[in-house]
Amino acid sequence: MKQKGLKGNVPERRQTTYLPNFCSIRMVFGVVISAELLAVILTLAAIDSFSEFASELSLRSLYIQWIALVGSALICLLRPWISHLRTWQVGLIIWCSLMGVTLAVALLAIWALSMPAGETFLLKSLVISAIVCAVLMHYLSIQYRWRLQVEAESKAHLQALQSRIRPHFLFNSMNTIASLTRTDPALAEEVVYDLSDLFRASLADAQRMSSLGEEIELCRGYLRIEGQRLGDRLRVKWDLEALPLDAELPALILQPLLENAIYHGIEPSTQPGLIQITGRYRRKRVNISIRNTLPVGGNKARRPGNRMALQNTRERLQGFFAEEASLTVGEVDGDHQVRVVFPHPWKEQ
Repeated sequence: MKQKGLKGNVPERRQTTYLPNFCSIRMVFGVVISAELLAVILTLAAIDSFSEFASELSLRSLYIQWIALVGSALICLLRPWISHLRTWQVGLIIWCSLMGVTLAVALLAIWALSMPAGETFLLKSLVISAIVCAVLMHYLSIQYRWRLQVEAESKAHLQALQSRIRPHFLFNSMNTIASLTRTDPALAEEVVYDLSDLFRASLADAQRMSSLGEEIELCRGYLRIEGQRLGDRLRVKWDLEALPLDAELPALILQPLLENAIYHGIEPSTQPGLIQITGRYRRKRVNISIRNTLPVGGNKARRPGNRMALQNTRERLQGFFAEEASLTVGEVDGDHQVRVVFPHPWKEQ
């Protein structure tokens, strides 16, 4: 029998040099405020009387804002082309670009205002711009090293979270396989393949990006394993409507939630239980809900939990999608429901 498994190359997050998006509203606002503060400082250092402050500030502010905004726009245009380069190369390109913008704006100002001491003004502008740009490059370098450190710590943490599989599931699966080898060897082989897919995903790199289609296939394999063990006690209903199966998301996100539903909702119950997996794609957001019946007998029949699977999923979603993704937990018509929402398409800013 041909071995079954997850096929295709799994998309991975591209490693690039950290470069802020100067086209975002927050960055533009920061550039404007920083440029205005620089204009105020230079004006205060140049004037002899506060009566000259307003007129001098207006000219310097207009001049510096032109350099800052044009320079930011140029960096924004260059960003797709230089983000894959080495850090020092990116810094050098940005520094030269900002110096070129300063030179062009300074020459335009000299020509428009017919400055008598144009060479002195040009030299001062270039020196000040060189110093400010050097400080900016140093700041970005520090921020880049800090980002690398945070990502390294986050990767180690997420790897530890991802690799956690409940021991009882492994033991139960092995018992199921041992039982099937005597009654149905072919089916036992299928269960082994499903189990190997789960462990392959669990032991893979935590930074690896999977696809929604692969995650759904992992969930189907997991439910097939549990279906062999629980039999008629487990009923599953799939309701997936036009989902983008190529949507990227962290690997092994949905399966722990199904494992949670079986462990807390299906296993403790003396009656058959139902798990409903619903998926919708609306307004460039993927919505996946996992809903399971609760054990008969109320809270007394429920198993205590440490909410590790929920916290695991929430942290990994936030680690990849920041605040764009969410995980909510609640009860709907007496059933327990977990809803996962994440954006598609997703472009890291």
